[in-house]
Amino acid sequence: MSPSFASALAAAREAAGGQNYPGGALYVVATPIGNLADVSLRALHLLQLADAIACEDTRHTQALLRAYGIDKPASAWLAVHQHNEAGASHAVVERLRLGQRVAYASDAGTPAVSDPGARLVAHAREAGYPVMPLPGPSSVTAVLSVAGISAGHGEFVFAGFMPAKAAERDAFVATLAQEPRAVVLLEAPHRIEMLAASLAVLGPRPLTVGRELTKQFEQVHTLACDAFPAWLAADAKHARGEFALVLHPAPVAAALGEGERVLRLLLPELPVKTAVKLAAEISGEPRNALYEAALRLKAGGDAEG
Repeated sequence: MSPSFASALAAAREAAGGQNYPGGALYVVATPIGNLADVSLRALHLLQLADAIACEDTRHTQALLRAYGIDKPASAWLAVHQHNEAGASHAVVERLRLGQRVAYASDAGTPAVSDPGARLVAHAREAGYPVMPLPGPSSVTAVLSVAGISAGHGEFVFAGFMPAKAAERDAFVATLAQEPRAVVLLEAPHRIEMLAASLAVLGPRPLTVGRELTKQFEQVHTLACDAFPAWLAADAKHARGEFALVLHPAPVAAALGEGERVLRLLLPELPVKTAVKLAAEISGEPRNALYEAALRLKAGGDAEG
């Protein structure tokens, strides 16, 4: 255990020990997304009390608990991850039937939000056992809190990871172009350049990039979508680490008038980029705005023909 956490366990017992933590219940425990100090006192207390720890990666969570001075016997650990969640849920329910307190933790952040856990929670509820949340760290709320979305635009959509296949990715971006609310995205370092290239078609729409949130070299930067690829290329460090991003709410679009009328005529006959180029030349309207309009028309099936 790190000496800095020696007093944390005592504080956890003092602060959270008064609440009832019944047996035969599944406790969904949020764990730090990078900074170990972000763990809640109630999470520390419950992890000490738990008879069993179900987790995405037993090695990762064992190391996490040991950093806090919590050690559990081998019999207490259950691996529940995306590849075995349906089957492993039965083992968890059996522990609940025996009256055990079972804690579930994913590798980082809040379980069942992009991470595994949702099927386990559903299975436990269907079997008649209570499921209790222990809230805490989440990359989703962390990046939203520093995006500076103005009052009146508080609604957001959590989209998670962008599809890997090109056709699905294009359809995904077309949907983003039509979405007026803020959108939270997640991405891994080996795919961040692909995501940046895909989002660049959204032009000047603001994007807040959260990189390595809560860790020593965390970085938060807001820029236009079409400036994202150049920002990544400017410094090799910019592409390192895990990413949480906020695509800001779409600005209220100005009426495109002639440009949109031309697009409706051209889109059934030409590729999107060609139709946009010609519509911009004919109407004199901004190409980025016309591109977003073209994606909207294609996705909505509004182009003539």
